[in-house]
Amino acid sequence: MRSDEAEPLDARLGMRLAELRAEHGWSLGELAERSGVSRSTLSRAERAEISPTAALLNRLCAVYERTMSQLLSEVEAEPQAVVRSTGQPVWQDRASGFVRRSVSPPHPALRGELVEARLSPGADLAYDRPPVTGLEQHIWVLEGALEVTTQATEHRLDAGDCLRMRVWGPTRFRCTSPEGVRYLLAVVRP
Repeated sequence: MRSDEAEPLDARLGMRLAELRAEHGWSLGELAERSGVSRSTLSRAERAEISPTAALLNRLCAVYERTMSQLLSEVEAEPQAVVRSTGQPVWQDRASGFVRRSVSPPHPALRGELVEARLSPGADLAYDRPPVTGLEQHIWVLEGALEVTTQATEHRLDAGDCLRMRVWGPTRFRCTSPEGVRYLLAVVRP
């Protein structure tokens, strides 16, 4: 897909990724070394030839010291005080079965945000590092069941359960319900 054919959010995201790399004065090779993502994948993401996966965005967010919501809010429309449900931006990683809705009105000066997340049956998301070290997350399962692994500890969460954690290293989110899982993620930057 050429960038002029890309989804509008993917096109803006690609441009923002290229801007961030330029702001840091890094070549594609330097960013590839820092992120562990190939130069060709980075180049294709910046040109919006591919829609980045959640894992790819997580690696880039870690390098740029941003949460995924911060990065996505930088390419969305101007922040508002109220965002109606029909106006809440939805992003999906089709490859993994992950759908993410930014519930909170975005604002760069605020540290907290709410995200509604859905994983399709069998979806398994593994992040090799947090986007921001020490990030606080509260995961409240609304429907279905979810296994969350952090700091080598596995937590099984059913509907109504809530896990609070600080993210220092790798994490894994795995849908264990045949109908999928829907959960609310509250993110608080350190």
